[in-house]
Amino acid sequence: MDVTRIDQIAIAVDDLDDTLAFYERAFGLTPEYRERVDSDGVEEAMLNVGGVYIQLLQATRDDSPIARYLAKNGPGLHHLGFGVSSVGDALEHLREQDVRLIDQEPRPGGGGHTVAFVHPKGTGGVLVELVEDGDHDHRGS
Repeated sequence: MDVTRIDQIAIAVDDLDDTLAFYERAFGLTPEYRERVDSDGVEEAMLNVGGVYIQLLQATRDDSPIARYLAKNGPGLHHLGFGVSSVGDALEHLREQDVRLIDQEPRPGGGGHTVAFVHPKGTGGVLVELVEDGDHDHRGS
């Protein structure tokens, strides 16, 4: 498996508008794009910082993973996204290494990307998202 880059650092937030206003005021960052991902129950905004995205995630329904995370932990770091050449190949490699997975197969994610999640119990406590490299150029389109 080839990890090619850090794609994103994802942060769970209570209020996306307030958080975006803070990031613009404090750091001069504005979203490259913003979208609602109904399949994951989130609204996301992507802030590009030198080619690595800060992904801000707000829950859009009470049963979403972000809503559950916020209820348990409050706002904060949610996951780390790694760019990989092939999510399918990466999942196969991780299965061979007996790494615990959340997604057994690649699936569509925000921005039309192909993604899969690796369980934090298999990665030393960090939720990891795999993001397919071929999709990287399509952010914001």
